[in-house]
Amino acid sequence: MRDSSMFMFVIEHLEPVVSKWVWLEYKHASKIVGRDRLLITNVKDRREAEKLKEIALVSRMSITELGTRPDRILVLDPKANDELTPNDFRDIDFIVIGGIMGDHPPKGRTYKLLTRKIPGCRARNIGKDQFSVDGAIYMAMMVSKGYTLKEISVKVGLEIKVNEYLTIELPYAYPLVNGRPLISEELVEYLKSDIDRDEAEYILLGRVKSIVEYDS
Repeated sequence: MRDSSMFMFVIEHLEPVVSKWVWLEYKHASKIVGRDRLLITNVKDRREAEKLKEIALVSRMSITELGTRPDRILVLDPKANDELTPNDFRDIDFIVIGGIMGDHPPKGRTYKLLTRKIPGCRARNIGKDQFSVDGAIYMAMMVSKGYTLKEISVKVGLEIKVNEYLTIELPYAYPLVNGRPLISEELVEYLKSDIDRDEAEYILLGRVKSIVEYDS
């Protein structure tokens, strides 16, 4: 097995803005692999790029524009035919995760927005279910350390109890760490406390707020 420090984890940002939900998933991904191992690409907004530099290396350019040989890029794509294995990490420079908020059911946006734009890249899946960005990062990290996908326990679907009357259901797949679903604690608190307010502002503004607007 090659030294796992020789490749970078890349999140290709593909949402219109870095919303608070996106920010919390990216932040958690940074905690999982470390700031110096995480590169967030395709960040066009200058203020968002500065904010993201708190948790990762950041590039305005897309991964498709960095000049890396396509055969040294591995994209995690749910539509890929082959599963990710430890051997896939032997000769890559980047493993790329699409920075996309999940759709239910999935719409294949990773392939449309990322994989098909890098002809010659390798594409792998981490199972049939849809993961959060930070969950996908964790799965890739564990496989890079020699684990197979079958050796990593996963829970599909997660319920977050807000109060005795309201439960939020998340239909995605979550790796289990010490028997518990891997999810950002900050995201859980956000879903419990603040998302209703942000959704009301979305209706009022007609757009999703960027994380930088929370600091202004």
